[in-house]
Parts: sequence; structure tokens; C-alpha cells
Amino acid sequence: MRESGVGRVLVASLHQAIGDILPTRLGFYENWLTAEGLRDGTIGLPPLYAVLSFLRQEGPVYTEVTRTAGHYAAEWTAASMSSFGRSFISRLPRVIRKRVVLGRAAALVRRSYDGSRASSRTRTGVARVTVRASVFCAVREPVAHPLCVYYASACERMLALFDINTSVTVESCRGTGGDACVLRVPFTRVDDAARSETP
Repeated sequence: MRESGVGRVLVASLHQAIGDILPTRLGFYENWLTAEGLRDGTIGLPPLYAVLSFLRQEGPVYTEVTRTAGHYAAEWTAASMSSFGRSFISRLPRVIRKRVVLGRAAALVRRSYDGSRASSRTRTGVARVTVRASVFCAVREPVAHPLCVYYASACERMLALFDINTSVTVESCRGTGGDACVLRVPFTRVDDAARSETP
């Protein structure tokens, strides 16, 4: 993490996602996500904001790119943990594991941009993760669709990597005019939900 606070995990995951989904546009985005900057961790806020601004102009593909980037960020964050740490978390009782993994997701938010913070609160089986100062949502005018899908995707994938399968959605987004970005994380087991819907 450099003085700008932009983390390597964020810019590297964005670069990879753009390469996957917009391969013919990757060269354009590499004007800001340069090979040297990716290698040295020297990509700051102005180039990141430029990339996000141009991605928003790509239309619905913005969501696909940022969702994929969040997936990669979670994968790489989990892979960077020690094998002992991953094994320890995996063996925890599910009720405790949920809290620990949400803590890992909050750490990923900080690693993505040092100015952002995440906190979570769980009630009646549903957690709400609040992300403050989302770097994705710093727009002059409110937009029609949530911009912080990266965090929802990263949280969902991080939970899945530790055998907690759920669907994380954006409940509120600062980019659409909300006070903060809030993710909804239901903790009903997927198999339990399926059984409850069976006549």
C-alpha cells in the first residue's frame, strides 16, 4: 500500500477482470493500469478514478468487470493466508466461522483502499456489512445502479471459500445517493432454503 492508499489487490484484480471481459479494451486501460505500476504498487487514486470513470461509460459491463474483480480479490486474499490460517478457519463452528470470515472480508476492504472501512452487524440470521468511503462510489452525481458490486462479490466469494454459501447483494450504495454502501448477507443455508421451498 502506497501513500495514495490504493492496494495492489484492487488494481491487479481490476486489470485481470478487464482482460477477461474486455480483452480488446485492455490496452486502453493499461494507459492507467501500467505494467510498472502493477509490479511496483505505485498506481494511485487519479489513475484508478480514471479507470472507474471509463468503465462506468462502458454500460452494464461495468458491473460484470467489478463483480469479477471482487471474485479475484477474494481468491487472492485467501490464497495469501497461511495454510494453517485457512485450515484453522475452515474447522471453526459455522456460527463462529461466519464472523471470522466477515472480518477477513473487512480486511480485504482496507487492503483495497486504505481510506475505506467495513463493519458488520448480524440480526436474525442476516448480516449487514457497511462499507465507508467506497473508492468505487466517489461520483459527483448519483447514478442509477450500485457501483460497489466489487465488495459484494468479494464478500460472497470469501464466504464461499470457507464453505458458507450465500448470495450477497447491495442494499444501499453511496453512488446512488445512499449514506453508505451496505451489503446484505443472508446466512440461511442454501440447502435449508431449498428444502423449505419444497412442497
